[in-house]
Amino acid sequence: MRDFDETFDFVVVGSGGGSMCAALLMRQAGQRVAILEKTELIGGTTARSGGVMWIPDNPFMKRDGVPDSFAQASRYLDAVLGEQADAPGASPLRRRVYLQQAPRMVAFLLQQGVKLDRVREWPDYYDELPGGSVPGRAVVAQLFDLNELGEWKHRLRATFIQAPVPASLEEMLELPAYKQSWRVKALLLKLILRAVWARLSGKQWVAGGAALQGRMLQAALRAGVEIRSSAPVSELLLDAHGAVCGVQTLKDGQPWRIGARLGVLVNAGGFAHNQAMRDQYTPGTSVQWTMAAPGDTGEMIREMMRHGAAIAQMQARVGNQQTHPPGSEQQEFKPGAQALTAAPHAILVDQSGQRYMNEGGSYMAYCQGMLARHRQVPAVPSWAIFDSQYLRKYMLAGTMPGSRKPQQWYDTGYLKKADTLAALAAQLNLDAAMLEATVSRFNGFVANNRDEDFHRGERAYDRWLGDPFHRPSETLGRIAQAPFYAVPVLPGDVGTYGGVVCDEHSRVLREDGSVIAGLYATGVSTASVMGLAYPGPGASVGPSFVWGYVAALDALQRAREAGHTP
Repeated sequence: MRDFDETFDFVVVGSGGGSMCAALLMRQAGQRVAILEKTELIGGTTARSGGVMWIPDNPFMKRDGVPDSFAQASRYLDAVLGEQADAPGASPLRRRVYLQQAPRMVAFLLQQGVKLDRVREWPDYYDELPGGSVPGRAVVAQLFDLNELGEWKHRLRATFIQAPVPASLEEMLELPAYKQSWRVKALLLKLILRAVWARLSGKQWVAGGAALQGRMLQAALRAGVEIRSSAPVSELLLDAHGAVCGVQTLKDGQPWRIGARLGVLVNAGGFAHNQAMRDQYTPGTSVQWTMAAPGDTGEMIREMMRHGAAIAQMQARVGNQQTHPPGSEQQEFKPGAQALTAAPHAILVDQSGQRYMNEGGSYMAYCQGMLARHRQVPAVPSWAIFDSQYLRKYMLAGTMPGSRKPQQWYDTGYLKKADTLAALAAQLNLDAAMLEATVSRFNGFVANNRDEDFHRGERAYDRWLGDPFHRPSETLGRIAQAPFYAVPVLPGDVGTYGGVVCDEHSRVLREDGSVIAGLYATGVSTASVMGLAYPGPGASVGPSFVWGYVAALDALQRAREAGHTP
């Protein structure tokens, strides 16, 4: 064993959701744990996200009588992922272990006092396939009062969900329809009253990833986990037998060596903010398009590679289609465009004026489709084409339905506006006849309530993304009322999706399949168990938690076999 400045039983690199989950299990077993976060803020990209976990057969589905099982979820994953020989992270064994351990992980968090629940309806992204769930398998944290963290509340990374009233993620998903539904109007009144009560009672409610990571941080602190920020790890340390036994980090700005008796878990994110790695593995994408946390720069993947770790699925990203109005370049969170072209009265076209995909569906598939199209026809950016009906009824780049759009949007050319499609095409440098033919063909599909080209609206998730009050289709609506509009859409992301290859115990593997002793990994530092697809909401956050849990289980089992005592 090397000469260390300090020793713990288990050391975790990065402070995302899987880190907290592993630490809680270790602490339950009486082990000393340190979580080392290189940035000033705790929570990683998990905190910035919607905080959703994709957990099949979870206890809340059982509570609510929503049918699911290991067998049903297994059929679904097999149908979505197929063989995927180039995705070793999604091996049949790892898929099986994920489906077995995911509901157990949720049960464990509930035992630790972490308050979770399911979203009543958030369909799987390929719900039409065998085993798909229309109610969905999404698990989220209940609203959380940041003030419960005390001084730590200022150290938790903020979420992208910024709402004027304290609302859960599920409630926020309903709010854009407030002009169309008395039920949603009543919900808005409820939220306003909640905001008033929060002000009077001194509460600071947060939702999404901030709620999930706020609750996880609270539980970890109560359990006695040592959590350090501004503590970057620069090196994995090995013992005389080549096993990972510690890390080189900083403490109070000074070099510091920490030993790890039971192993090191890396949950340090991917490489979304590393343009050189993007150019190597995901060419044609930009660091300007990511929603990942700033610390997502890939050096821990490189460090594990230095010790022989195999990597895979590096071309994959968790897509997040975006539109960037003027001023958003300086914004921490870029406006998403997930529902923009899935709503009625809107489509997506490439730079030739042709529609080329189902504008609903998985955001990962959407961005994959845009980049694939761009290799054939210029399509980055693509153009969202919509009419005045859309602007009256739906949100655009974070602005409310029917609201006056900033003049700067028009002046800079971000938001194009024209009285005819031909005039709009001229502004976009598109072939007018092609754009008119594309819109005419789409309008014909609307009239027949069937998208013969790309089948938009045939799966429940497409319809869920659309307008529940629009009939006969929630997602198909004519583009017919002048003036006509367009905004650019980019293939953004919330993080990369490839990394080191792990086995069914979260142990990092070499190219020859052997295990790097003492080294575990989870989150987007790894090649995802979901392969090159995104089966449902939270298909990156869920695995981060589950494989962190599995890593801790394995390390504890090996400690018991070796006779280690805390």
